[in-house]
Amino acid sequence: MRTLKGPAIFLAQFAGDKAPFDTLDNICEWAAGLGYKGIQIPTWVSSFIDLEKAAKSKTYADELKGRVAAHGLEITELSTHLQGQLVAVHPAYDKQFDGFAPKEVHGNPKARQKWAVQTLKNAAKASKNLGLKAHATFSGALAWPYLYPWPQRPAGLVEEAFDELAKRWLPILDEFDKAGVDVAYEIHPGEDLHDGETFEMFLERVNNHPRANILYDPSHFVLQQLNYLDYIDIYHERIKAFHVKDAEFNPTGKQGVYGGYQGWTKRAGRFRSTGDGQVDFPSIFAKLAQYDFEGWAVLEWECALKHPEQGAAEGAPLIDSYIIRVTEKAFDDFAAAGTDRAANRKMLGL
Repeated sequence: MRTLKGPAIFLAQFAGDKAPFDTLDNICEWAAGLGYKGIQIPTWVSSFIDLEKAAKSKTYADELKGRVAAHGLEITELSTHLQGQLVAVHPAYDKQFDGFAPKEVHGNPKARQKWAVQTLKNAAKASKNLGLKAHATFSGALAWPYLYPWPQRPAGLVEEAFDELAKRWLPILDEFDKAGVDVAYEIHPGEDLHDGETFEMFLERVNNHPRANILYDPSHFVLQQLNYLDYIDIYHERIKAFHVKDAEFNPTGKQGVYGGYQGWTKRAGRFRSTGDGQVDFPSIFAKLAQYDFEGWAVLEWECALKHPEQGAAEGAPLIDSYIIRVTEKAFDDFAAAGTDRAANRKMLGL
């Protein structure tokens, strides 16, 4: 067993135009002041990282690591959640997802996808240059509009979607394999990879690729009413990244998991700041320690009620309290009898 690393924080929900959230140095100083030891960097925030430069220049990558280290922090992973989404987009979402890409590819899905694929490949090289072991991203989705089978789905529709998804991701996974970095897909509603069944469908089609792995975020399983502790038992070998994010599910006579098109504050299932929801984090941290998870515990703040800065301030000490310093000895070592094989055989009457 090993002790989880942390606490760390995902910077995506905090990045902005005003200090201390406007530059990498400012936000690092802020995070370190709250007690965080690591940062997960969203690569679409150009004031934090030049991803293409990090992919091409080891010198730049070393300088970036040095700037972060000067604040007493480490880079836990890079994130391409927005760009990964664009690897596979159903046409129904083209207009909405154009905002995730540069203006020059807006209205051109093929060009947008090509840009996204190259960005992911850059992320593989940048992660290698930064000495990182895992990368956080989304899978994208082709089948999501057909989640509920009404009208009845045509035979082969879902299979075709997953065949195409795998085809698009295989060259990217191979690039990450060359870099020695795991792709950790956040298992997330809105993505084709949103639970265990869909992850296995994808994994089969990429030939159990060693770099096709999981970013574990229990909040998305609470909202789906999936057993998030069993999920660790089943997929622990593939869990390579971890978001510490809370949620609650309070169904009523009016709504359940689908939310009735209500805003986040009025949904039966909603995200909460860490410690304010229903996620059993002590049990999660225990299971991850049990299975020798070697990654970081990274706070992701998303809450329908609480201010992000309060959530961030409360999150660091909470995560620190959840992290188990794993034991190097058995609790009952004090009672060991120190017997040998002959004594054992005698005890068995042999």
